[in-house]
Amino acid sequence: MTETIAELLHAHRTGAATPADTVARSYARLRERNDPALFISLRGEADAVAEAKTLQAKGPQARPLYGIPVAIKDNIDVAGLPTTAACPAFAYRPDKDATVVARLRQAGAIVIGKTNLDQFATGLVGVRSPYGVPRNAIDPALIPGGSSSGSAVAVAAGIVPLALGTDTAGSGRVPAMLNNIVGLKPSLGLVSTAGVVPACRTLDCVSIFALTTDDAWTALVAIAGPDDADPYSRSHPLGTVGPFSKGLRVGVPKSAQRQFFGDRAAAAAYDAALARCAALGGAITEIDMTPFEETARLLYEGPWVAERYLVARELLQTSPDAIHPVTRQIIEQGARPSAADAFAAFYRLEELRRTRDRAFRQIEVLLLPTSPTVYTVEQVLADPIQLNSRLGTYTNFVNLLDLCGVAIPTAIRADGKPFGVTLLAPAGQDALVASTGRALHADSGLPLGALRRTATPRSATVA
Repeated sequence: MTETIAELLHAHRTGAATPADTVARSYARLRERNDPALFISLRGEADAVAEAKTLQAKGPQARPLYGIPVAIKDNIDVAGLPTTAACPAFAYRPDKDATVVARLRQAGAIVIGKTNLDQFATGLVGVRSPYGVPRNAIDPALIPGGSSSGSAVAVAAGIVPLALGTDTAGSGRVPAMLNNIVGLKPSLGLVSTAGVVPACRTLDCVSIFALTTDDAWTALVAIAGPDDADPYSRSHPLGTVGPFSKGLRVGVPKSAQRQFFGDRAAAAAYDAALARCAALGGAITEIDMTPFEETARLLYEGPWVAERYLVARELLQTSPDAIHPVTRQIIEQGARPSAADAFAAFYRLEELRRTRDRAFRQIEVLLLPTSPTVYTVEQVLADPIQLNSRLGTYTNFVNLLDLCGVAIPTAIRADGKPFGVTLLAPAGQDALVASTGRALHADSGLPLGALRRTATPRSATVA
């Protein structure tokens, strides 16, 4: 059965399947799943299939995503479909694609629709949307994770093999863990954010959801690169993904600093992931996480929440009830910090970045739980802010410290809940974290998403 991008590309290029067949299958699976909260807007099937047939007539040529169906988070512009950011009162209809969507199309991908999200990409839970809560692909009682909830579920459920999300505080990593898939968070500026509704414009990045790291990397290569339309675009060498590097210096939190909020199964799953990493040849080193924890607090307690306020300011003033009450409570705080507060935080962040540099002189990658625990929808609705905050324990500092990362599945716990880890490294080291993550993912032997089949990424070897 073809499921991954690599398998579908092979089928398309050899004639075993056509792009039109694959696109039609995506719509059939979407109907079968019958989750009205998954997509906010959907292209007509006939239109998408017609595009696939036009692509077929041209042939695969050198298109790296030839005929691959893709879902787009609904804070990223797709020409002809509304952009809502999960807020109907904010919605507009763009007349051109975001740069990343245009690059996907150039690579041969077929957009099928726009996925649900936590409103204004504010949240790690996936329940803050007037369009409903997408069902977690592994366990429908669990939250799907956010803010890129629909994109993660669409990949895990096998509706599409590729989806775009965004990641400011963990929105491209937490939903990946909760749905047993890969979430690749590139270096800041590596992928253009032109045509993306900002959350925190200085920290936002477009993220990639896929079933394997190989697939995510294929997509990254297709969409990465400088863009004059994005003033925050930066040039980074992509590098080459390869095998796990034996002797790799892997940083982990000191034992006393590991937080799981009483979730012993998550703690055990993390210990098991560390053991597998060591067995592959990683040299495990404990580091002090205190500076990382302080940085994480800056994201919502510091002035960066003012960037979220700027996006919704007009709506807050004219139609405050149009904004989800939890989201409104969070972003209204952005009106409070003064310029003095902002500069004090900027100065402290630069000091913390020097601490980051010292840490990464001891280690090459940081291996952390993607999230310390998992929660049900019922639990999060009863305690929406505190539980959301806990989910960001190991994610909130990443973009402030200009790190790249990849979240990978490493376990399905005995209670059936998913667990995963994230590999992090300084900006520009995307290939290093991908190489490490793909080998560790392969070693887990887990099924792909919710598809009950496994795949061995090509990188399961050790150098």
